[in-house]
Amino acid sequence: MGQAVLWGAVAAAPLLVGALLALVRRWPDRLLGIILGFGAGALMASIAFELWEQGVDLGGHLPLIIGVAAGALCYYIAARILDARQAKKKADAGGGALAIGALLDGIPEQLVLGIGLASGEGVGVALIVAIVVSNLPESIGSASDLLADGMRRSRVVLLWAGVAVLSVLATAGGFALASVVDNSFRAGANGFAAGALLVMLVDSMVPEAQKKATESTGLATVIGFAFAAWLALAA
Repeated sequence: MGQAVLWGAVAAAPLLVGALLALVRRWPDRLLGIILGFGAGALMASIAFELWEQGVDLGGHLPLIIGVAAGALCYYIAARILDARQAKKKADAGGGALAIGALLDGIPEQLVLGIGLASGEGVGVALIVAIVVSNLPESIGSASDLLADGMRRSRVVLLWAGVAVLSVLATAGGFALASVVDNSFRAGANGFAAGALLVMLVDSMVPEAQKKATESTGLATVIGFAFAAWLALAA
């Protein structure tokens, strides 16, 4: 269990680090857009080469597809609730939507990580680097947007600290559940993370990157995808 908590903390730490980096200085919109584009590409590679491929190998297509549908619906509903709340405040929901995406991705992804650790599977350096590559831009972009919308610095830190802590707890929970769940459950969890991420990418992360970095977004996304895909294949 100690090992699961340790690796869970390593994987979740970039979420809080990114928020703290957003507090250090005001990052130029163009740079934030490029960072978000890079992160979006990395997340696309994570879906294709880790979540989807591993899910099919573990439990086949059916539990994976069920998980994808569930994750997509959960993110869509949560984002619409956030949109309605932000509309009343006349604020942009972009940063909050990215935080929801990180939460709905991080919990099932780290749940699977905990189950894998309990099953005796190792944790590769490439996998950890891939998680950092995708999580760090997401939290920097979200925290910067939340600060720009007027959220207090302490609340931004607490929000991302909460997401990180829940992700660590998910790793520990996966470790504890390993003896009572099968590979179909792991496939479904992978699918849930993939579905939530896909909706978040199309609805929030890519449009936000495009708005900030304009013509540089596509190139940054391709570079992020290529780098994360290389890491996934190297693992």
